[in-house]
Amino acid sequence: MDLTLSDEQRLLRESADRFVSETYDADHRRRQASDPLGFSAAIWKQFADLGWLALPIPENYGGLGGGAIETGILMEAFGRGLVSEPYLSTVVIGAALISESGSEAQKQALLPKIADGSLYLAFAHSERAARFDLAKVATAASKTSDGWCLDGHKTAVLDGNAAGQIIVSARVAGDNGTPGKLCLFLMPAGTPGLASHDFPRLGGGRACNLDLSDVRLPADALLGDGSDALPAIEAVVDRAMAALGAEAVGIMQTLLDTTLEYTKMRKQFGRPLSANQVIRHRLADMAMQCDEARSMALRAALMVDAEPTARSRAASGAKAKIGKCARFVAEQSVQLHGAMGVTEELDIGSYFKRLLAFDTLFGGSAHHYRRHAALGGRPIQT
Repeated sequence: MDLTLSDEQRLLRESADRFVSETYDADHRRRQASDPLGFSAAIWKQFADLGWLALPIPENYGGLGGGAIETGILMEAFGRGLVSEPYLSTVVIGAALISESGSEAQKQALLPKIADGSLYLAFAHSERAARFDLAKVATAASKTSDGWCLDGHKTAVLDGNAAGQIIVSARVAGDNGTPGKLCLFLMPAGTPGLASHDFPRLGGGRACNLDLSDVRLPADALLGDGSDALPAIEAVVDRAMAALGAEAVGIMQTLLDTTLEYTKMRKQFGRPLSANQVIRHRLADMAMQCDEARSMALRAALMVDAEPTARSRAASGAKAKIGKCARFVAEQSVQLHGAMGVTEELDIGSYFKRLLAFDTLFGGSAHHYRRHAALGGRPIQT
């Protein structure tokens, strides 16, 4: 298998790396942390102008028709800069859910707006009792004379505070009142009955918890034809985990590069730290973990269009392995920087926090070891 990047992919990587290195620094991240949105709307518009928002959207809806490899290239660059713009929630997840489940009219109405940067999306699916089980949804939707009524609670909705439309998962009540199939609904921000409680995310950006009490939606709020949405949700979340894995690789590589440079500069007993053989071994272990994580992220990206069981095994395997590698690299980086590693003066702490957030999104390593095993996968080498 030829894994060499094409000319277009190399250009994408170079332009993304250049943009991130020129735009995202510690001062920029501090400003965004105090912004009510948690990110810059002006930079989001630049993303649109560069074609990044259109990257994975099909060409017949104003997109560029890119795949998971191109998304991974972009996400790895975003990891290097700790980008907080809602690319994952709006483009990787939101646009994919509309492409997978939406009707033709919904695709024509929404996907071009995502591509041009005029629409932010969020996916409200997680619930407190679910424990990362995608099929476990208690939020209920019932049919009314003129549409739908939703009741329930959603937690940790990424970028829900900024979203113009929120895609909400809910169980549609059957004829006898029992919970039925899982469906998706488009809910505009500010809909009566919706209460949002937003908070800063660990490592940058914002999220929110949602309370839905007698939320009334029109009939056309149902995404698609009302068929069971669980297969589409699983496919999109697997794709999101592949993208998150690439972002984590970018963070890990930055931590390795920064730590390597620091150990060359920092002297102890008249010699650089990097002259110590034990320190060299730890740096070599960090580099090995970065390479392993990169391989797993690439494998997950290559498998996003495979049959569901193989795709999910690859996604869970990557999430579990990268989570373990990320924690090792983050902890080693902090330790090798000494007490400076946890101060605001250095960026190391911010990268460390983002990797902790990565490990909990869509389930931690322990959850995905179990999921991988349940899907019949081989034991993951730890």
